[in-house]
Amino acid sequence: MNRPDLDTYAQALVAEVLATAETENLTAPEAFTRRVLDDLEQAGEVENTFLAYHRAHGVEANGYGSNDSLGTLDLFITAFSLQPRQDRLPRSQAEMLLKRLATFVRRCADGLARDIDESSDVHDMCTAIEKALADGPRLRLFLLTDMISAVPALPAAEVDGLAVTYEIWDLQRLHRLTTSGTLSEPIHVDFDPPVACLSTPPGDRGYTVMLAMVPGQDLSDLYGLCGTRLLELNVRSFLQTKGGVNRGIRDTLLNSPDDFLAYNNGITATASEVDIVTLPEGGRAISRIRDLQIVNGGQTTASLHYAHTRDKADLSRVWVQMKLNVVSADRVHEIVPQISRYSNTQNKVTLADFSSNHPFHIAVEKVTRSMWAPAVDGSGQETRWFYERARGQYTDALALERTPANQRRFKALNPLSQKFTKADLAKYVHAHGQLPHYVSRGAEKNFREFMLNMGETPPDVDVAYCQRLIAKAILFKAADRVVAARDFGGYKINIVAYTVARLVEAAGRRIDLDRIWREQALTPALTAAIDDLCGPVREVIFHPLRGTHVGEWAKRVECWEAVLDIAWSVPDDLVDELTRAPVEDTVEISDQRDESATIAEVEQIPAEDWFAVAKWAKETQNLKPWQRQLAFSIGRYLSNDTEISDKQAVQALQLMVEAEQLGFRRSD
Repeated sequence: MNRPDLDTYAQALVAEVLATAETENLTAPEAFTRRVLDDLEQAGEVENTFLAYHRAHGVEANGYGSNDSLGTLDLFITAFSLQPRQDRLPRSQAEMLLKRLATFVRRCADGLARDIDESSDVHDMCTAIEKALADGPRLRLFLLTDMISAVPALPAAEVDGLAVTYEIWDLQRLHRLTTSGTLSEPIHVDFDPPVACLSTPPGDRGYTVMLAMVPGQDLSDLYGLCGTRLLELNVRSFLQTKGGVNRGIRDTLLNSPDDFLAYNNGITATASEVDIVTLPEGGRAISRIRDLQIVNGGQTTASLHYAHTRDKADLSRVWVQMKLNVVSADRVHEIVPQISRYSNTQNKVTLADFSSNHPFHIAVEKVTRSMWAPAVDGSGQETRWFYERARGQYTDALALERTPANQRRFKALNPLSQKFTKADLAKYVHAHGQLPHYVSRGAEKNFREFMLNMGETPPDVDVAYCQRLIAKAILFKAADRVVAARDFGGYKINIVAYTVARLVEAAGRRIDLDRIWREQALTPALTAAIDDLCGPVREVIFHPLRGTHVGEWAKRVECWEAVLDIAWSVPDDLVDELTRAPVEDTVEISDQRDESATIAEVEQIPAEDWFAVAKWAKETQNLKPWQRQLAFSIGRYLSNDTEISDKQAVQALQLMVEAEQLGFRRSD
């Protein structure tokens, strides 16, 4: 497939940003920031991103995020140009923008939130950053731009005693991300000294297998640098790495590091190319690996990193067995999923594959490419809804049209406004499926939940399924326009998702999706109902029942329960348009996996009891040091209304049960 050159990519990027800005009532920099962060989140570079723009004397920021895998606090600043190939970003401007961002961090630490309107997104951003800084995280400051930067990066530094690294994502780097054929930039690893290995003899299999012993410290450092990007081809990576350190692995690393190699099964990895050198004493060794991916052993890798960084485990005597499959480019999509699948058979894999090559996504792409939407504008011209199964497919297809006339025709048949991605698909399905709190957790987490809910039996994807899927997209997009016109001042995506979910629930799942598909639009009655409902929904979202801020409140199932309590019923004119029977979703949607129940159970235990168990454990030398620290942290989080992660909640409940078995008694 021909990949778009930099000029074509830049032109398409600006066009898409401007179209999105107009459709969603955003500024161009806001639309660009959202687009780039969606790409980076799907690539595993960032997590938990939140957009809010603040600019004042000497300070500026476009948003923040927190990467649980890497333990970083991320800040973003944007420089957007309408003429990216003509304009350049000089080093002086890059340094100035990152300096403004660093100053913003300092102001947040000094209590900037107190000077910001409490109802604004910026206030939530400042509050979250101030709380996160108290834990002394590693900072990453991102400069996002569609221009070409004079410098690819800036050296690491310190901000008020915190380690800071700088990331510059410019036009060239974004182009590489889009056209690399994978979700993220390839990972290349150099070994110094080289790692001795054994290799299968040459053949025509399309792959080579190597066996090697890798230093544990090298794997830990690599995970600290790359995070879950290292595991994106691992079907269990989204499940494995969130739990932190496996207890058995941790105990071995701390107490018997020399035995780790004997006890642990090691890792299975893939690569596109390997550099081999001859050792002075004879034998072969790996000096460099290109396109490294760990397809089995994600928990081992993450646990090495967490044990070293959190528990100060000495990894100098730890070795890990590695089976490295060097796969030729023409067989990578055939072989790698099977390696990942069969390497993970020791536990049930509830999710077959998170990648673009999952049969469900391939089927949706196949059907939508040959499915024409009715012409409804009087022109008689039918159009397609373009499903972008892998990032950059739309731009690729456009680039194949060599002449301007053919490109104009392609755009007319495949309007940019009708392009949608895997993350969009999950958003539309979950909003209609009454899981708006999933949508509020961000594109990557929402998509993960969508795939987990699908399980091992994907739906039968046919024309009827795709027509109703696109009807859900039309419903969501129309609701987005209605909410944008109300100018509520923030959290639009949350209001839209909850409004659609509440509307579907109130209608008893009887909204006529087939009519929406035929007409490619909502009826006036349906549009009016959304306009009437979104105001009360906004009030619930903006007034949390507990002391958390709006962004975190919208992620919780309790918020959805509060929206369900809104006294609202379907207007009579819309009742006349509903179907007689509920419109069933082909993908079974379940909220049984919601971590909120576990978190809620932790929150029901008073903060004083968490402080008490931490003190008791220290005095009695019961529990592990990290458990005592976690108990104290949970108490502090509850006292400060700070969000507790599902991982922390699970571990906290386990330590409380263990403490009570050892003699601790709670106040109640």
